[in-house]
Amino acid sequence: METTSDSYHIEYLRFCKYVLHTPTKAIQLSFPQMLELRRKINAKTTYKSLNAIVNNENFVLLFVADKQHLLFLEIPQLIKLKEEIAVFFETPDFILA
Repeated sequence: METTSDSYHIEYLRFCKYVLHTPTKAIQLSFPQMLELRRKINAKTTYKSLNAIVNNENFVLLFVADKQHLLFLEIPQLIKLKEEIAVFFETPDFILA
């Protein structure tokens, strides 16, 4: 898969194991960690939350993989990651295999 300098994508490894590819590193995640990442991203991308981010610092610091990694996300990256996670959870299993 081709990546650009600011791309985020998720790769299925095997049963309940995934990799979040960021511009600087690859982060291995379990299924519960993926669910927690989705919950955090969904909370940060509500209208109210995005408004607060835009009016203050214009970025989000997000811990992932049980606080083992810290992501610095600007708003476009945050929205792109939300879309990537949404597509990942809506994709049928036979496509991931």
